[in-house]
Amino acid sequence: MQIHQLQPKHKSKDRMIVGRGGKKGTYSGRGGKGQTARSGRKMTPIIRELIKRYPKLKGYRSFVLEDNTVVVNISALEKHCSDGELVNPLFLVKKKIIREVSGKMPAVKILGDGTITKKIIVEHCKISKSAKEAIEKAGGNVKP
Repeated sequence: MQIHQLQPKHKSKDRMIVGRGGKKGTYSGRGGKGQTARSGRKMTPIIRELIKRYPKLKGYRSFVLEDNTVVVNISALEKHCSDGELVNPLFLVKKKIIREVSGKMPAVKILGDGTITKKIIVEHCKISKSAKEAIEKAGGNVKP
């Protein structure tokens, strides 16, 4: 075998001729002139476009707190309480009328649905006007 008889193992790739029309696009891989070549150009960053798409809330860094108030009707108190008993959130958790919300004692609001005949003392609970009237009418007491 002579040196002029050697052949390459892999065929060499032909050089691509660009910029003569055909399928290589407008700039044919040679970059753009246009806006990017002009002085004073202002192209918005892509992250700005993403930020503009997010839904916004009114106000500066505004957020909405969850309302973890638990509602208890006086009909449930009638069923689970005895005469002269002190009713507060801890008592309601012990009686399994309500549950703790993520390990914390929830705020309790007592509503006036139903009737009550027992004299109970309510404290540390929000209470509706009709529930307050019904408890006081039965001889109970409401402390703030």
